[in-house]
Amino acid sequence: MSLLVAVTGWIPDQWLSFFRVEASGIDVVETSAAFDPEAIEYAAVWKPEPGLLARLPNLKAAFNLGAGVDALMADKTLPDIPIVRVVDPDLTQRMTEYVVWQVLHHHRGGFHYTAMQAARTWKPIPDQPAAADVRVGILGLGVLGRDAAGALLRLGFQVSGWSRSGVTMAGVTTYAGDGELDAFLAGTDILVVLLPLTDETEGMLNRSLFAKLARDGRLGGPVLINAGRGGLQIEQDLVDCLNDGTLIGASLDVFDPEPLPPTSLLWSHPRVVVTPHVAADSDPRHLAKYVVQQIRRHQAGEPLLNVVDRTKGY
Repeated sequence: MSLLVAVTGWIPDQWLSFFRVEASGIDVVETSAAFDPEAIEYAAVWKPEPGLLARLPNLKAAFNLGAGVDALMADKTLPDIPIVRVVDPDLTQRMTEYVVWQVLHHHRGGFHYTAMQAARTWKPIPDQPAAADVRVGILGLGVLGRDAAGALLRLGFQVSGWSRSGVTMAGVTTYAGDGELDAFLAGTDILVVLLPLTDETEGMLNRSLFAKLARDGRLGGPVLINAGRGGLQIEQDLVDCLNDGTLIGASLDVFDPEPLPPTSLLWSHPRVVVTPHVAADSDPRHLAKYVVQQIRRHQAGEPLLNVVDRTKGY
C-alpha cells in the first residue's frame, strides 16, 4: 500500500519528510518520482494536476491539505471516493489569530497610526470606541468561524454569525439562510468572511452586499475581512466601494487570481491590508499526523472524519 503526496506551489520535500516519519509501514511517494499507480490507496493533495486521482485505480480516499476544497472539486475527472477536509487545531488557531489581528487593526485605527508614524505626527484618535461598541459579523460559522467568534467574544466585541444551515453558538446572535442574510449584514460593522467557494457563494462579496452593511456604527462605516476564498469577491466592486466610502477598509488574504497581479489597485490602496494567503498556513508537521491518523482509522474499519459533502461543495 502507498500514500501519494501531490502538492502544487509548496515544497514537496517538507511534506514527504513529515509523512515518512508519521506513516510507519506505509510507502510514501511523490509525483515527481516514478510510482506504481495501482499501489496507491490514499492521496494527500493540494491543487493536484487535474486527472491525477482518476489515474489511480485502487484509490480509497484523498485528503485535501488546505482549508478549501474548491480547487480539488473543480476537477471534472475526480473519482467517486471520499474527499476529506483538513480540520486541525493548528490550522484553526492560525485562522483565529489572523481574524483577531485584522479586527483589532481596524478597530484600533491601524491605518491612522501607520500614517501618523510615517508623518512623525502625535495625533491620537478622539473617542476610541470600546470593543463592546463594535459589531463583528462572521459570514460562515464552521469550525473556523466558531473558534474566531469565541476569541472575539472574549475580547468583548458584539459577535453575530451567519450560516446556511442554522448553526447556533452561546453568546453569538445567529442568522441562517438567504432570508436572514440582510438582517445579519445590517447589524455588522466588521464583516469577517470564512465561507467556502461554491456555486452559491462565488462573487457574493459585491457592491450589493457591501451596501447592506451597517452605516450607524462607531467606526464610521463598514469593514471587510476576507480570509475565505478569492472567488467570493468581485475586485472592481471592492475597489469602487472603498473609493466611494461604501466600505471604509478591508483586509484581504485571498484573491482571484493568486498571486495577486502587480497591476491590481489593491496593492497600493491606502485602506487595504493585503496578505499573501497566509491566514491559516498548512503546517506539514501537524497535517501529516492528522492524515495518517485518518488512514489508520480507515484501515481499522472506522469511518473517516470530515468528509466533504459533494452536494454542498464543502
